[in-house]
Amino acid sequence: MADDTQRPIVIKRIKKYAAGAHGGAWKIAYADFVTAMMAFFLLMWLLGSTTKGQMEGIADYFKTPLKIALAGGSGSGDASSVVKGGGEDLTRKAGQVMRGATESSKDTLSLEKSKADRERTEAGRLKDMKAKVEKIVESNKTLSSFKKQFKIDITNEGLRIQIIDDQNRPMFDIGGAVMKPYTREILRAIGQTLNELPNKISLSGHTDAQRYVTGERGYSNWELSADRANASRRELVAGGLEQGKIMRVVGLADAVPFNKENPSDPVNRRISIIVMNAKAVEAINKESQQIEATTASQIADQLNNVRK
Repeated sequence: MADDTQRPIVIKRIKKYAAGAHGGAWKIAYADFVTAMMAFFLLMWLLGSTTKGQMEGIADYFKTPLKIALAGGSGSGDASSVVKGGGEDLTRKAGQVMRGATESSKDTLSLEKSKADRERTEAGRLKDMKAKVEKIVESNKTLSSFKKQFKIDITNEGLRIQIIDDQNRPMFDIGGAVMKPYTREILRAIGQTLNELPNKISLSGHTDAQRYVTGERGYSNWELSADRANASRRELVAGGLEQGKIMRVVGLADAVPFNKENPSDPVNRRISIIVMNAKAVEAINKESQQIEATTASQIADQLNNVRK
């Protein structure tokens, strides 16, 4: 047909289908899963390649937050809370406070054990020194004749070597600090031996109860015992004792008798040499500090009174 109006009309209908309910969410879930697995395997690799020391350092880092490390404290409970954190209750029977107490207790026990070990070692050395001094006395012909005048024992202060007077063999001239030749030889023989230990030495002089005519108003047993102690110190040094090892030289007169039942017994006249242990040295240092503090306080009070 020649007429265009007679052409057939074709109608195209496009059917649209709605998308499924799943959409693209599975892709996100899968990506999260892959990321988690990658992080997991990375963590396993790090744990396998980290040394024990590094792991302890990491653990300490998490136990001590940065704020506490900078500001001070023992744990996260010190950050802002009055009550220590980390506990299972508020009675402080467990948690951070108990953990800190336990660690402190362990440190204390460790220090006590270390101190006990040092004391045992030191006691062993003093016993060895005692045996050595006794051997020197036995082997030396001159000293062996004075064996009865040696008293060697272990006390709370350390190794004590006492050289005592004999009725027929005094160490010094009567009433003076002039030393007999054999006493000088005894002290010089001991002096070199005492260098074998690093311990400090205390030296004290003692007299009997017989007093001077003037009593304690003039030259007395106090001055005599101190002079004899210093004379003994000089002979120890002359015998080879290192300078600086003697920590204390005192004169005790008749205040500490050897024979308490008979204060006039010649054995009360003696020289006492103590190779001090650490405890005795510590006690002397503490006593000196207290005396210095008391003296400084007294001087300050006197100055204040003068200013007033």
